[in-house]
Amino acid sequence: MDQKEKAGVASIAAARSRVIIKTSLIGIVVNVILAAGKAAVGILTNSIAIVLDAINNLSDALSSVITILGAKFANRKPDKKHPLGYGRIEYLSAMIVSTIVLYAGISSLVESVKKIIHPEAASYTTVSLVVLAAAIAAKLLLGSYVKSRGKAVNSGSLIASGADASFDAVLSASVLASALVYIFFHISIEAYVGVLIAAAIIKAGIEMVSDTLNDFIGRRPDAELVRAIKKTIREDPDARGAYDLILNDYGPNMVIGSVHVEVLDTLAAEQIDSMARRITNRVYSEHGVLLTGVGVYSINTSDDAASEMRSRITHMVVENEGVLQMHGFYADMQKKTCSFDIIIDFDIENRTELFTKITEKVQSAYPDFVFSITMDIDI
Repeated sequence: MDQKEKAGVASIAAARSRVIIKTSLIGIVVNVILAAGKAAVGILTNSIAIVLDAINNLSDALSSVITILGAKFANRKPDKKHPLGYGRIEYLSAMIVSTIVLYAGISSLVESVKKIIHPEAASYTTVSLVVLAAAIAAKLLLGSYVKSRGKAVNSGSLIASGADASFDAVLSASVLASALVYIFFHISIEAYVGVLIAAAIIKAGIEMVSDTLNDFIGRRPDAELVRAIKKTIREDPDARGAYDLILNDYGPNMVIGSVHVEVLDTLAAEQIDSMARRITNRVYSEHGVLLTGVGVYSINTSDDAASEMRSRITHMVVENEGVLQMHGFYADMQKKTCSFDIIIDFDIENRTELFTKITEKVQSAYPDFVFSITMDIDI
């Protein structure tokens, strides 16, 4: 990347950070107002469901604060200790938010169960019903806005917050419904509604924790992005195939990768170098992915015996159920050496056993050759 491209990346990151912070601030203001209004109504009407709904709004406000802090720290410039930047801090902030949501759900469940064991009659007023109805409308609007801004800047935290806000509107609607049931039928179900709200919050918290853990552990790259990058690479005039694409996520909009490109064995070093530079620049320009390594697989072109050997071995390999692909084949007929990679489906219970079976079969077909066969990863 040249200086102009680096400046462009920094500018995009700064603009993204501003959007996240502004949207989160709006979320904080709305949630604090809603929490205060609901808490007042819940205390005055002696409604545990409304009080728990207020606590949920307060936890949403706290989540927005953490999202802002995460965005601030994640946008710090790379340094000697962290040369690839601080983008992954956003995943840490998302984990903290998930934990807060989970804790709020568990606390709400405990309080709701207490109210079931020791029930207290609620006393709803017209004002309380109006406040609840207004809160539902506000949450629906907030959810739609935050989610759309999150998609615009590729922020998982904002998208999750937007979805959570929309879900909160549904929970608030259930509280309003329980109030109307009590007013018209004199049946108190609000403590049970509180349990349902708590269960929903706990479920959302668990899903958020699981999703964030996947970011930490390393999830499978988006299949559509992988296909698009490989297509871009194959469009280069010197590339005959693209394999072993590895993508490492260092935070939103910071993806670094490597790939193997299949080329004819007649290409000179300077041609390969030129190809690698073209591919690197185009992949970054079109997909925002920085390829730090472009490896090469050589294709035999001048030896008919090697071509026949490749065809025969390919048939021997791919006829096995569970083999997804064979690539990187190259045979040196004079030195009697041959190498290639095999991708075996993760759904195969014993991948090592299948790999061993294939290598033994290939070796027995060409006993005078030394093989270097790699069991590749299905990415």
